[in-house]
Amino acid sequence: MVTIKDVARRAGVSVATVSRVMNKSGPVSPEAASRILEAAATLHYVPHGGARSLITSKTSTIGVLLPDLYGGFFSEMIRGIDQTAQQHGYHLLLSGSHNQRSEMTAAMRAMRGRTDGLIAMSPHFDAATLVENLPPSLPVILLSCAGPDDEHQVIAIDNVGGAEAMVNHLVQLGHRRIAMVMGEDGHFDTAERLQGYRSALQNAGIELEPAYEAQGDFSEASGYSAVQELLALPVPPTAIFCANDSMAIGGLCAVHDAGLRVPGDVTVVGFDDIPLAHYMSPPLSSVHVPVFEMGARAVTRLIAALKGEPISERRHERLPTRLVVRSSCAAPPYIADTSPAGVT
Repeated sequence: MVTIKDVARRAGVSVATVSRVMNKSGPVSPEAASRILEAAATLHYVPHGGARSLITSKTSTIGVLLPDLYGGFFSEMIRGIDQTAQQHGYHLLLSGSHNQRSEMTAAMRAMRGRTDGLIAMSPHFDAATLVENLPPSLPVILLSCAGPDDEHQVIAIDNVGGAEAMVNHLVQLGHRRIAMVMGEDGHFDTAERLQGYRSALQNAGIELEPAYEAQGDFSEASGYSAVQELLALPVPPTAIFCANDSMAIGGLCAVHDAGLRVPGDVTVVGFDDIPLAHYMSPPLSSVHVPVFEMGARAVTRLIAALKGEPISERRHERLPTRLVVRSSCAAPPYIADTSPAGVT
């Protein structure tokens, strides 16, 4: 293996001079720098990351801890984090906690000394729990964290506003029997989206019906099972709002397997607006969450913290959502059937 000493010998300079060039950490004459780079290229020298970290106290690596690494939401999140990190010369050390405290703790401890900063999303735990295993000096950006405090920067989604917008749209279409498939119990996003759902119904003068609140866990399979249960009710809903798109996709399958049509017999809508939502049959109405931008913004804030820049923006930021209406939602059958145009 070619070492830094081999490069120094070939270029006729000291090891320290080669180190300054490779780490861009000090003044070196253009002529010497040129000889060093030429020698490194000729010898196919690649700096040792571990050795460089010992010298610079930097790893050029960002730790990323997410609840899961599966599905359209997390794929978009990782894509936003990764692309922005690479633009700044950083790479990722990625781990999933699966919402288990033991796994989260183990992952955080494993990242100590290996990363310059951390981006963490764990909607089941508060900020103090998330960072209790990290040194206070490590910059941390938290995503969708329950119970944020003033010690940490937190980026979250306007879950309440997004859910209210979707339910308001269903009410405007004429729906009164509106059900919700909730996400995982104890989850930060679940609680806020349920709050928005209930608030919109109450503001519309629609009585809350406990039977219309079905439990899911954000997976396609749970959406399928929950929608089956809702369709089997004595008075089934005419519209089903799922707390994420994965459950809505499962719900579309459940409606189809029941011999019903979307949206002819029942409307199904989701939340997140993952890329796959556009390509479903029918295309899925959803609440657009800027997932890519959320990941990118987390990296931008973390890089600023690593550079020691003052925090000029709010520590706690809510990213806006927007309603995306596609053909999976329409007026309820009892209204559509009496309208000459088929739509109210």
